[in-house]
Amino acid sequence: MKKKAVIAGHICIDITPIFPESAVGSVQRLLEPGKLVQVGAADMHTGGAVANTGIAMKLMGIDVKLAGKIGADPFGSNILSILKKYDAQKDMIVDEQASTSYSIVLAVPGTDRIFLHNPGANDSFCKNDLDPDKLSDVQLFHFGYPPLMRKMYENDGEELVGMFREIHGRGIITSLDFAAVDPESEAGKQDWEKILRRVLAYVDFFVPSMEELSFMVDRKLYQEWQERAAGRDIAEVIRKEEIYHLGELLTEMGASNMLIKCGSCGFYYHMADSKKLAPVEKRMGRSLEDWYEKEGFEPCYRPERVLSGTGAGDTMIAAFLAALLQDYSLKDTLHLASAAGAACVENIDALSGVRPLEELMERIRQGWEKSS
Repeated sequence: MKKKAVIAGHICIDITPIFPESAVGSVQRLLEPGKLVQVGAADMHTGGAVANTGIAMKLMGIDVKLAGKIGADPFGSNILSILKKYDAQKDMIVDEQASTSYSIVLAVPGTDRIFLHNPGANDSFCKNDLDPDKLSDVQLFHFGYPPLMRKMYENDGEELVGMFREIHGRGIITSLDFAAVDPESEAGKQDWEKILRRVLAYVDFFVPSMEELSFMVDRKLYQEWQERAAGRDIAEVIRKEEIYHLGELLTEMGASNMLIKCGSCGFYYHMADSKKLAPVEKRMGRSLEDWYEKEGFEPCYRPERVLSGTGAGDTMIAAFLAALLQDYSLKDTLHLASAAGAACVENIDALSGVRPLEELMERIRQGWEKSS
């Protein structure tokens, strides 16, 4: 019998112009004012945690309901059409008064991605948009990208905290993913440390990226990384002890289980003790003894090619959660999460590289090499 999950939060249309391989170089040089840059056909796919993580989990064998909010406009129709291919459109929320969110993704070869983003209907998403009946028989609730959803961060995250408090109180396993924000935006000026301290008590698995997390809980470290990177990928300049430091901060703030995504470096993980994992075990109906108090750094598998990092973190989390729900050991769950992220970057979009978990495991068994 398939395990069931609700994946809620941010959804949008990602429009990605395809840059030729010859376009390798600094974004500043490539996108000079007045310059014509010839690109290939635009790749258009759904983006955001609802589509990326939700559909990936569905393809990995989980019975998934997607709860994202869109407008009654051409972009919204496009999203529904894409989701229909996966039979995943039924639980979407259509707001006649809102516009559908979209992102322009600039994925220049050799450079980390740049996003031009309009949050659209995501800004009005609230806990009352969730149908309680859709939560009655699910094992897991995953929510993605509250920093890109105004009602989720207003009033020190009151709506976000209330939603997680209610769902966690039902005995449902909860998972929370974050997103990067523009420091000069309204979201960037929120007290994210305060919001996290309020919500983490109701989150079983917290799965942010290192950059967005450092911005929210250690601004000095975030700024130091920006200076060190000087336009390069942050993953090239981080030190593992700095990631462990972020993990310690989260533990002090009340986090139970965490994964911190570190791009091409892999990810850091820290699992809770038996007491904090007991509610998860109860919902799963199995022991997680091999998960108790495990901590470490899981390196990436080496991709055959790197076309785009779009959605890699989302699909990595999808594999982690899907493996959890399908009773894999912690060791195999971590390997599958790493493998899913590597398979994703081999493709231009978030979903083309998604494979069933057993297929990923077979590739691992055949000797898939890891990055050092």
